Amino acid sequence: MAGVAALVLLALPLSSARPQSAPATTATASPFLYEEVMVPMRDGAKLQTVIMRPRDARGALPILLQRTPYGVPGVAPATIPKNWQTLAGDGYVFVFQSMRGRFKSDGVFTFSTAVHPKDATAVDEATDAYDAVDWLVKNVKPNNGKVGMWGVSYPGFAAAVALAKPHPALKAVSPQAAWNDYWVNDDLHRNGALRLSYATDWLYSLQADKTQNKDVAYDTVDTYAWFLKQGPVETIDKVHFKGASPMFTALLDHPDHDAFYTDQRWTDALGKTTVPTLNVAGFWDQEDPLGSWKIYAKQQENDPNHLSLMVAGPWAHGGWQGDTSMLGRVPLGGNSGQDFRDQIQAPFFRYWLHGTGERPNFRARMFESGSNVWKSYTSWPPKEAKATDLYLQADGSLSFTAPVGDACRDYVSDPANPVPFRPRPISATYPRPEWRWWEAEDQRFVDHRPDVLSYTSAPLTEDLTVAGNIVAKLMASTSGTDSDFVVKLIDVLPDDYAPFDQKAPLGAYPMQLNGYQLPIAMEVRRGKFLASDTAPQPLVPGKVTAWDVPLRDHDHVFLKGHRIMVQVQSSWFPVIDRNPQTFVPNIARAKASDFVKATQKVCAGSKVVLPVIR
Repeated sequence: MAGVAALVLLALPLSSARPQSAPATTATASPFLYEEVMVPMRDGAKLQTVIMRPRDARGALPILLQRTPYGVPGVAPATIPKNWQTLAGDGYVFVFQSMRGRFKSDGVFTFSTAVHPKDATAVDEATDAYDAVDWLVKNVKPNNGKVGMWGVSYPGFAAAVALAKPHPALKAVSPQAAWNDYWVNDDLHRNGALRLSYATDWLYSLQADKTQNKDVAYDTVDTYAWFLKQGPVETIDKVHFKGASPMFTALLDHPDHDAFYTDQRWTDALGKTTVPTLNVAGFWDQEDPLGSWKIYAKQQENDPNHLSLMVAGPWAHGGWQGDTSMLGRVPLGGNSGQDFRDQIQAPFFRYWLHGTGERPNFRARMFESGSNVWKSYTSWPPKEAKATDLYLQADGSLSFTAPVGDACRDYVSDPANPVPFRPRPISATYPRPEWRWWEAEDQRFVDHRPDVLSYTSAPLTEDLTVAGNIVAKLMASTSGTDSDFVVKLIDVLPDDYAPFDQKAPLGAYPMQLNGYQLPIAMEVRRGKFLASDTAPQPLVPGKVTAWDVPLRDHDHVFLKGHRIMVQVQSSWFPVIDRNPQTFVPNIARAKASDFVKATQKVCAGSKVVLPVIR
């Protein structure tokens, strides 16, 4: 983990999306001149803003602005943080601004992502970004009249939303791990299933106290046990939060994909792409894996000048801003984060803000896991990728051959004993580091539970390259009237993957990579929303139903000698709230008696559709 000052400059520590604010001390001999000002918005609110000019600057420079709810630097760094050394070498005035209602900024922080393109009197995050850019180009002298915005996670959204009402001086934007719809697949939900532990920790941290990022006070080291003890999610809101997190309450009031969410879907306001945009995502982003892809897709609808770019790699949340030589415990053979910053991010801003260097010549650039090489694409998804069906067989195998017959496999899902999402004891999201790489955790910790079905291929006889959108299509049933299905696509490393150390010290033995079950894609789908996300319906007990589980975009090579595995389960706790398996209008307010065991069946015709490049 980098030092506090370096972290807050990016509003992103390597262990989470939520940094602590820097101490208000004076750094001696800093390469930057430090100034704190209050920048006025159109409604009279003033926002806390820190301006850092290079001490040795000569001439007019472009401005790089980052807006954040996590706190601005209280001090100029003594040295240039490693993760933006290349940017600093080109020369920028770095500006950091506390968003409305956070720290010293006026107003109320609401978590709202809504924009109001037809209301000239409204204020929102897009107008605040516009007003900030306008003030900076007029008052931070000298500058060359060009402003870029960037950021990861919430600062990534704050950069992206500026595209809804771009200031004429806004010449380049890089939304990294941004989002566009809280209900669908970032931060707070997965396809309508509540991201319980993360919503609890993250929302409370930003709303419980205006002037700090505050942790939930758990009374146990194992949050699995804590959340299970609470029963229905509403208990957390009523007993523990007591109104301290209005957004948490709002989530419970709006279990369906209603106007509360769609009115905040700011990407609906995007028209023709006019600002060069470098969208960035991590294939193993445990917090915001989808939003940047959605922004890119929306921009592609009207991008005649090819200004929108997409970059992704084998990164956890924000990992591209750190030293990324590992995919969890699996070595990548190089520092893909440094590659990104030196070869992609810096040249992007250099071209559009300084007017030097070459314009990026790709539409999509991916660090492909498995092969561990950078790939450039003229379009995404790649046109050469062919949808290929990988079938779940009744004997527990995987095959590209469709099964004969209608056999099923079954298991009993018990909400009183849900499948954990990572090995217990499960620490809180903050400030421990375990959360960071849970999506790359070895899945052997659950693959022999009786409520987890595993399907495994034979060792591959040649490399299998998968690039594009992956989806699981189950044919499944439940004895209940509601249910979840979680699908995991896994790369099983060979038993001889690496030299095995029989003399490894205590604790190191299970961390060796032979036979490691590396998740490539994992997701959940909630049954009540299969037919409609706005008007949920109970399931018919025992009826085999088509159950699509989107597994997002990926670029991965399953190497020769590896095996492919698919796991299916019906709980993922406490990262996802428990489905009672009885249909209720609002799961967060279910009664204890609604939580029942259910027999789940996965039947013939179930498959994962892979975009294969041969």
